[in-house]
Amino acid sequence: MKISRSAFTRRGLLTLAAACVFAMPALAQNTIEWRYGHMNPPASAAGMQAQWLSEEIAKRTNGAMKITVYPSSQLGKLQELAEAVATGTIALSHNTAAGIGSLHDPFAALDTPYLYRDVDHLMKVMDVNSSVMKKLNEGLVKDAGVRVLYAYYFGTRHLTANKAVKQPADLAGQKIRAIPFPIYMTTVEGMGAVPVPVDWSEVPTALATGKVNGQENPVNVVLSSKLYESQTHLMQTGHIMNAQVIVVNERVWQGLSPQLREQITAASAEVRRKATEMVRNTEASELAELKKNKMNIIGAAEGLDLPAFRTAVRKAVDSKFAVKYGDLYKAIDAVR
Repeated sequence: MKISRSAFTRRGLLTLAAACVFAMPALAQNTIEWRYGHMNPPASAAGMQAQWLSEEIAKRTNGAMKITVYPSSQLGKLQELAEAVATGTIALSHNTAAGIGSLHDPFAALDTPYLYRDVDHLMKVMDVNSSVMKKLNEGLVKDAGVRVLYAYYFGTRHLTANKAVKQPADLAGQKIRAIPFPIYMTTVEGMGAVPVPVDWSEVPTALATGKVNGQENPVNVVLSSKLYESQTHLMQTGHIMNAQVIVVNERVWQGLSPQLREQITAASAEVRRKATEMVRNTEASELAELKKNKMNIIGAAEGLDLPAFRTAVRKAVDSKFAVKYGDLYKAIDAVR
């Protein structure tokens, strides 16, 4: 799916500021400066890895590149950030695979619930050199002028609410925040709830005011954003195993020398490794920290019917996406 040019008119600033990114290389000391905008708090795993990338690129390029990071939706919301990289308003951002799917539709398939065998399988698929990602990246460059720089393990998504939820029937009539992209909306619907599209920047307010009764995210997000202050229960549904996808404007990328591209690629590989290890190694301790903050954790031992959630969610997703993404699902399953 190619980007609709009219999509960009929603945010006039994108076009107006586009020239800024390309003007930035002409700094006084010949330093090339890129802007990296994202939606997460600086202290979150996503925010930390963005800063690590900035530092790693500065080190590997000996200061020839400067990445300035703008966290917490300073430069736009989820969809706006994806579009901003496509137009060149900013050079870099990160998003869910479904968010990148707004630029090149097949990317959304990567966020299909209960798709991966384990984290290792996910990371093999999301490697920019995998057969799956090579093809998807070619389409993304062609459709949107954007390429994936790297992807790291963002975490496995779980449901939170203000009551114990043990089966899909328990969510009847409950309004659950969903990332405003189709595959996430369908996932929440399959879980038995009423999906309500809310941008991440508005989630704390939506929970506090009762616009939504719950949400879904990895443990590290629930902890770093202090969602335990407005949510009493976390259900270990593990419905989506996520990679966060870091993308770069293609024209900016091709404007670099081969040496700089090589140095940035090396920096990206290091940050991907470091961020993935951090998220994997801290999931258990972060879950324990949520318990210390009086959050009730509902897993199989507490009566969570995971097979029921898996069956209901896959039925809902397959009804809408199996035909559309069937070949891609086969290719993902074939990655070893």
